[in-house]
Amino acid sequence: MAPNGFRQLQLNFSGVGCWLTLAIVFGLVTTVGIGWLLKSLLVLGILLFLIPVLLIIGTQFWLKRNLVEGACPSCSQPLTGFKPIPLSCPNCGVALQAKTGAFTRVAPEGTIDVDVVDVEAVSTQGQSADDVTTVDVDILPPADT
Repeated sequence: MAPNGFRQLQLNFSGVGCWLTLAIVFGLVTTVGIGWLLKSLLVLGILLFLIPVLLIIGTQFWLKRNLVEGACPSCSQPLTGFKPIPLSCPNCGVALQAKTGAFTRVAPEGTIDVDVVDVEAVSTQGQSADDVTTVDVDILPPADT
């Protein structure tokens, strides 16, 4: 160390920031008043309460208008979906669209949509020939497109 050198002056200001902030807040409160601070906290509290309530009410309203619950028209599987979004049945794989509160099958233009008919098989053993009805079914070839 150089004995003839300048002696450095070191000051420690570590606690001054807290006191300075406290002094500024105290000065604002005494000159402007505390009413603005209380009103601001009241408005902030009301907003913190009202915003989630309004979001919940708005979401419930939107879901009531856009959520459709019904059954698949092909297999009667219970489904839930949104009106504008097409979906497929997880049970039978049929493409569906929600319209007017129910699900309908999505078919390309020109397709004839038919309903499925369940037929129970009955044993014909032991019955007379008059009780048995024979049904002939013609299978049409696929249409050329």
